[in-house]
Amino acid sequence: MDDMDDSDDASTTAAEKKSEGTMHTTAQRPTPRLARLLACAAVVPVMFVAGCSLGSDDSKDSASDGKASKSAESTPTVAPAKYAKLPRPCDAFDKKTIKDLVPKAKNKSGSEGKSADLESRSSCSWNGLDGFQYRWLDVSFQRFESDTSLGSGSERAQDYFTKQVAGAKSVKGAKKLKAVTAAGLGDQATTIGYDLKKDREDFKNQTVVARTANVVVTVNYNGTGYEDAKTPKAEEMLKDAKRAAEEAVKAVEDTRK
Repeated sequence: MDDMDDSDDASTTAAEKKSEGTMHTTAQRPTPRLARLLACAAVVPVMFVAGCSLGSDDSKDSASDGKASKSAESTPTVAPAKYAKLPRPCDAFDKKTIKDLVPKAKNKSGSEGKSADLESRSSCSWNGLDGFQYRWLDVSFQRFESDTSLGSGSERAQDYFTKQVAGAKSVKGAKKLKAVTAAGLGDQATTIGYDLKKDREDFKNQTVVARTANVVVTVNYNGTGYEDAKTPKAEEMLKDAKRAAEEAVKAVEDTRK
């Protein structure tokens, strides 16, 4: 009996050990299905993080592109000024022109006006008395740079042109005022003629205001006949003033050569 009991105990012990071995094996070796689930569980977070990371970068790029686009749209731009400098005012006219318009000029080289910035504004004048015939000629140049807050150089010059014409029309005491648009002189031009009595003498005055791009040229030409000398004709004074203005405009255009 004891032998039988011992045999039974041995069988039971072997069975328990086999069962434990099977349990250990099962715990250590997951089934194929479980392995696939674990693999998916391990991969999904990585894909999710990668996806989030990519989505975040795309969002940042889109935001940056949007800001850059808005910045480009909001930044105003203006056309660059055509002329970067002015001619020397006293060299604007041909010597023969000075001789014809101002005979016996006191200073044939002209008297240059004062300016703090000769690249932006300048002027020169001549005057002379030939017998009893007196003549005065002057030219002034005004140049404008382009500015994003003020406008292009040409736009600013156009505003100044309008003011110059208005100023020439509003001379106190002017009579027989006549303003005419002058074709073929720069981008735009106007001539203003009038009579003016000064020191009991009758003066004939002609002003030509011309604009070429971002520069405005103003020519003033006037004269009188003292004593019993004849007063110059308005038509001849106008013709000479336009001749001078044409040379002044050309002098501006030549600064780009």
